[in-house]
Amino acid sequence: MTSTKFLPADYTQNLSSTSFSYASPSNIALIKYWGKQGIQIPKNPSISFTLDTCRTTTTLHFEKRDNHKENFEVKVILDGKHKPGFEAKIHQFFSRILQYMPFVKEYKFIVETTNSFPHSSGIASSASGFSAIALCLMEMEREMQPGLTDTYFTQKASFIARLGSGSGCRSLEGPLVVWGEHSEIEGSSDIYGVSYPYEVHENFRDFQDAILLVDQGEKQVSSTVGHNLMHNHPYAESRFNQAHENLAKLIPILKNGDLDSFIHIVESEALTLHAMMLTSSPYFILMKSNTLKIIEKIWEYRRETGIPLCFTLDAGANVHVLFPKNYKNEVQDFIKSSLSEYCQNNRYIFDSVGTGAIKL
Repeated sequence: MTSTKFLPADYTQNLSSTSFSYASPSNIALIKYWGKQGIQIPKNPSISFTLDTCRTTTTLHFEKRDNHKENFEVKVILDGKHKPGFEAKIHQFFSRILQYMPFVKEYKFIVETTNSFPHSSGIASSASGFSAIALCLMEMEREMQPGLTDTYFTQKASFIARLGSGSGCRSLEGPLVVWGEHSEIEGSSDIYGVSYPYEVHENFRDFQDAILLVDQGEKQVSSTVGHNLMHNHPYAESRFNQAHENLAKLIPILKNGDLDSFIHIVESEALTLHAMMLTSSPYFILMKSNTLKIIEKIWEYRRETGIPLCFTLDAGANVHVLFPKNYKNEVQDFIKSSLSEYCQNNRYIFDSVGTGAIKL
């Protein structure tokens, strides 16, 4: 799918910089995207909270090449170590964005990056990573093509990030970002994320996310493989329709502050995501036994205390515990005293909703 909107005009300036740096956050979907078509086009819309401290910090170094007719030239440094295994993903990414950023063949790149959280474990490290790279590339384009508007810059950065990681298009802004066309959300698009445009009740401002690291290893199945399993899934169309309906239901909930209804939709979405993997062919169980124990403890605690915390999950075993800020002390004590024992090496991360990527 080609979007002529993001094909570049002639570059009029030479680059004077040799690197750009961004810290870009992860995000956690409330309405889940699972299943895609074409090149990173979602089969259903999604909405996510942008996180704050769970970030990828990336510096993109670049140097003009004498001969840029050969393949791309990229070196990836993760946490100070050369990671050749990640370079194939960047080559594929550059192939996808070449028509929108033809200069990527003219430079050799070093991607120096670090995560504040474990990658490939159900926290969206690909989202934060590719959004950070996309923003650095857009800084290159802005320097070569002065006059780009902020709106165009953000939309194209989100569009480019999506071609590396679908959910990456939701990691540029915050606190709530929608990706995928939805009839009731003005400006929503399949090709880039947009900030949620409607009123949000104070109950959902400064929302907290405690990430319980049940399993810090790599996922049993990659997101790409998981998405592809939706192509012939017997319940796929019902799931896509359900996501549209749940997002429509969420609009008035976000406006009126109904925490009980919010909890019901968010937990149902998380369990549905895993149900789709349980019923695919081949099928996968990405939860661990401790994931289920945590969920049961959360339900028990909510019944006993009335505190409106809930869980959600990405495509992995780790549990995101979401709750309003005014319950922060109580919930953090609960996690330390009752849930940390179910985390690998007692590890968890206290985070909150953030406002998006930061240029460094």
